[in-house]
Amino acid sequence: MLQQVNIHEAKTHLSRLVEDVSRGKPYVIAKAGKPVAMLVPYTPEKKTRVGFYKGEMTIPEDFDRFAEKEIAELFGAEI
Repeated sequence: MLQQVNIHEAKTHLSRLVEDVSRGKPYVIAKAGKPVAMLVPYTPEKKTRVGFYKGEMTIPEDFDRFAEKEIAELFGAEI
């Protein structure tokens, strides 16, 4: 179960709470006994690699029409 601390205690002992959180112990911060926030470890966003194949590949001019004839034949249509 999560440990709950009030805002005053959280302000007074922030360094200790942050140290505990860095070790995996989350806290719920409460105002007048009502939970209002959570103090949890920071998890960095996963970086996406955009453009790492730039210049390595080419897209054919007719890419959007790729296999159009074959698909039409499957449905019995003519192009």
